Amino acid sequence: METCGEINNASSLKPHVAFLASPGMGHITPLFELALRLLTQHNFQVTFLVITTDSTVAQYNYLHATPHPDLHIVDLPPADMSGLLFDDMTAVARLCVIVQESIRSLRSVLLSGLKNRPKLQAFIIDIFCTGVFDACKDLSIPVYSFFTASAALLAFSLYLPTLDREVEGEFVDLPEPIKIPGCNQIQTHDLLDQVRNRKIDEYKWYLMHVSRLSMATGIFANTWHDLEPVWLKALEIEPFFADIPTPPVYPIGPLTKRIESASDGNADTKEVMAWLDRQPKDSVLFVALGSGGTLTNMQLTELALGLELSQQRFILVVRTPSDSAFAALFTAGVDSDDPRGYLPDGFVERTKEVGLVVSSWAPQVAVLNHPSTGAYLSHCGWNSTLESIKHGVPMIGWPLYAEQRMNATMLSDEIGVAVKMPVVGERGETVVVGRKEIEQVVRVVMEGEEGRKIRKRVKELEASARETLSCGGSSYEILAGVAESWKRQGCGMTTRTCIEPD
Repeated sequence: METCGEINNASSLKPHVAFLASPGMGHITPLFELALRLLTQHNFQVTFLVITTDSTVAQYNYLHATPHPDLHIVDLPPADMSGLLFDDMTAVARLCVIVQESIRSLRSVLLSGLKNRPKLQAFIIDIFCTGVFDACKDLSIPVYSFFTASAALLAFSLYLPTLDREVEGEFVDLPEPIKIPGCNQIQTHDLLDQVRNRKIDEYKWYLMHVSRLSMATGIFANTWHDLEPVWLKALEIEPFFADIPTPPVYPIGPLTKRIESASDGNADTKEVMAWLDRQPKDSVLFVALGSGGTLTNMQLTELALGLELSQQRFILVVRTPSDSAFAALFTAGVDSDDPRGYLPDGFVERTKEVGLVVSSWAPQVAVLNHPSTGAYLSHCGWNSTLESIKHGVPMIGWPLYAEQRMNATMLSDEIGVAVKMPVVGERGETVVVGRKEIEQVVRVVMEGEEGRKIRKRVKELEASARETLSCGGSSYEILAGVAESWKRQGCGMTTRTCIEPD
C-alpha cells in the first residue's frame, strides 16, 4: 500500500476522498467497490455520501455490510420532492430530478459536516451527479467522474454533443450506423433509451450530463484493455477526443460486488446455494434480469415455458410482471410475491426436479461464482456483465432498457462471450420471443458448439480480469498511480507496497 511518510497509520493523516452516486444499486455498487479498494489497498479514508430520497433497504444493507474505521457513510438530508415527481416520468428523468434536489445541501455538508476530517483530495461522482462540479468549483476540490458503464458507451457519450449539433431529426432514423472516430460502428437500433427521442426530458438530461464530462479532472472507467481494446485506444489517441477536450481516462475495472456469504444470508440465500451444491458442474442456467428489470406477463410466460422445453437445469429469479421494463429500478429487493401467482399454471411443480424459482432477488455474485453455474441469461447491465465475465460464465443476452442493447451486441459480436436472444426489433423496439426460440437458444449455449466457443473465450477473459486487478496488472497500477498523485497533493513523498485484491 502507498504510505504518506512513516506515520500513515494515523487516520487524521491518511488522504481523504469523497464519493457520491446517483440512486439505484447499479450506480452505487461500482463507486462503493472503488471506495473499498482505496480503503483496503491504498490506505485512504473515505466519506461516502448517500442520496436518501428513494433509497431502498437493499441499498442500506449493502452500504453497511462492510464497516471500516476509515469509512464514513454520510446521508444527505432528504430532499423535498413535492410537485417534482410524476407517474409518467422516465427512469432517467426521475433520477436526475432526485439528484438535482438532493445535492442542494451538498455545499453545506462539505463545509460543515466534514470539517473534523482532513481536506478532500478528490471527489468522485457518477455521470448523473455533475451538479457536484458547481458545488466544488470554488472549494478547490478536484472532481473525478466514475463512468460505470462500458468504454463503448463512454465514447458514444463524449460524441453525443457533436451528434446533437450535426444531425437533424432522430438518431434512430439515420440510414447508416453511428460512426465514432476510431471506434466500432453502433447500429441505430442498439442506441440507448436516453437518446432515442430527442424531444423528451430524458434526452435533455443525458445530453447535459455528458456535455459536462470535460469538466472532470479525470474519468475512471469500469473496464480494462483486454475487454474493450478498440474503444479504450480511441479514447486515448484519437484527435477527436483530445479536442473536446477529454480528461484523462483511467480504466480500473472490473470492479464488481463482492461475493455474498451464504452463511451470512437469509434462508432464501442458503436455499439457493444448497440447491446449487447438488447440481453437476456447469449444468445450471442462471436467469436474472438485474436489480430493476421486469418482463410483461406474456413474455414471462414464454420464458418459463421455454426453460421447461429446454430440459436444462435453471435458477429463475422472477418479479411481478409489468409493462415497464424497469419497473423495479427504484424498489430493488422489495418485491416478494409468490411467483406461482404469475408463472404458468403448474410450472413450478413440473420443473421442481431441474429448476429453482426465486422471488425478486438471488445472491447473484455467489451464484455466478459457483462451479455448477454454466451460463447466465442476463439483461446485460454493465455491472452484471462484468460479474459474469469475472467469474468465467458465458451469457445469453436479453437486454431490457438503457444501454443494454449496445452491451448485448458488443458481448456477442465483438467480445464473443454471449449469444443474443432476439428481443430487439429492427427499430430497437422490444419484441416478444416465443418459447420454442427460447428453448433453442438455451440449448445452443448449454449444449452446442457455439456455447463451447463462448465458454472458452469467457474463461480467457476471467484470467485476464484476475491479472489486471492483481499487483502489477494494468488496472491495479493505474489506480495506484492516481492514488499516489492524491497523496502527493496531501502529504508529500509516498512509498508503495502492493496489497493483493481479495
